[in-house]
Amino acid sequence: LDLTCRRTPCFAKFSEMEEMVNMEAEINEVQPLLLSVMMGSTLRFYLIGKKCEILQDMNRHLEAILKEKRALRKRLIKHRCQDSLPIEATFHKCIVELLTEAVTFIEKLESHLQSVRSIPQIPHVMKNMDTTLSKTEVLMIELEELTEQILKWEELQKEVYSN
Repeated sequence: LDLTCRRTPCFAKFSEMEEMVNMEAEINEVQPLLLSVMMGSTLRFYLIGKKCEILQDMNRHLEAILKEKRALRKRLIKHRCQDSLPIEATFHKCIVELLTEAVTFIEKLESHLQSVRSIPQIPHVMKNMDTTLSKTEVLMIELEELTEQILKWEELQKEVYSN
């Protein structure tokens, strides 16, 4: 039995080839998973890089604002409404007239704005006016017919009383 069970180089090569085929099959199974993991991590790194760029831009913007912080604070603290422009006395009358003109302009501006706001409704209003005109014409025709009937009835009544 020992003599028949000896290993020949042919069967040893066959078992090595079988092991190599099995290893290649395992590699082919694992390779798509590995590729998808690599693609996912690459995509994450790309998105992280983009977010990092956005954050750096925001950081630069905030740093610029902080540099101007003192100037901004001064501008915000300063009361603008208490500042007045010196106007010569000869121009006071002109300023009063200018203010009245400004008030009338604002009043007219409001009416003009209302007119502009009503522009999209014009086709609907025109359609309503057309329908109203048609109804008015129908009512006029009916009124004329009714007037004729009343006149005929009046003539009939006169004939009846005269007879």
